[in-house]
Amino acid sequence: MAAVIEAPRTRVKARSSFEMYSWLFMRMSGLLLVVLVLGHLFIMNIAGGGVHRLGFAFVAGRWASPFWQVYDLAMLWLAQLHGTNGLRVIINDYAQRPASRFWLKMALYTATSLVMVLGTLVIFTFDPTML
Repeated sequence: MAAVIEAPRTRVKARSSFEMYSWLFMRMSGLLLVVLVLGHLFIMNIAGGGVHRLGFAFVAGRWASPFWQVYDLAMLWLAQLHGTNGLRVIINDYAQRPASRFWLKMALYTATSLVMVLGTLVIFTFDPTML
């Protein structure tokens, strides 16, 4: 008698592709963050005289350029979203009760929104004449 091979199981419910896009975002944002952060560290700590030149005037001069504003904003937003996505996965893995999971995610999303809004405001409304 020949062995009978059963048909593969079919999915009962179509899965959302959100988790796949979330997984891809973590990999791509991680790579981009490595480039942005290493560039930031090189510029701030090594190039042009080292850390001794860093101060209010240096930041004021740097943020006078739209390029550096966008660079720092991209670094802030990517780091915040990357970390939020990672914590969201941890909450999904370890919070057992749905109510706990919901409230932990709400606290995470609130903190994320607050940091992103305040960081963006600081970068784009920075006034070098305030001292």
